[in-house]
Amino acid sequence: MDPSVTPGAYREQLWTALLRARACAYPLPPHGHHPNFSRARQAARELLAHPQVAGLRTLIVGPDRVLAPLRKLALEAGVTLYVPHQKRVAQHGQVWYWRLTSPAGARLSAMPGVGEPALYVPGRAGLEGAQAAVLGSVAVGRDGARLGKGFGWGRAAWAWDFPSSPWPTR
Repeated sequence: MDPSVTPGAYREQLWTALLRARACAYPLPPHGHHPNFSRARQAARELLAHPQVAGLRTLIVGPDRVLAPLRKLALEAGVTLYVPHQKRVAQHGQVWYWRLTSPAGARLSAMPGVGEPALYVPGRAGLEGAQAAVLGSVAVGRDGARLGKGFGWGRAAWAWDFPSSPWPTR
């Protein structure tokens, strides 16, 4: 990325390029969203089969629409998920999640009926056994640096430190 281009301008370029390439699914246009690209289900299958991910049993996965296929496939494979609760407010630095084990929990609207609330408190046990996190992003660099949509719940939901080891970014 050209260092003189602002993150906001880069997001706009990416959203426009994805739209022109017809690589996005609903909602259209993709501007202002983590792109729900048309091959999200295939990407989810590839991620779950990746050697660094295939053996993991507990993941943290964002609530973005583009991650719904990943949530569904992971839950069907018996992986436990923690998904940030978008509406329940916690104290500063704390975040509520849904703990999910049923494939029905892949849909955001179903999480209250099948999920178990879990509170993450920094410095204390919280998200039992979580081994990796999958975040909705506008773009991800080869070094793992994430460019989000620039607003929303995501900044608070990812209040903890990530492992320093690089995860696959395709």
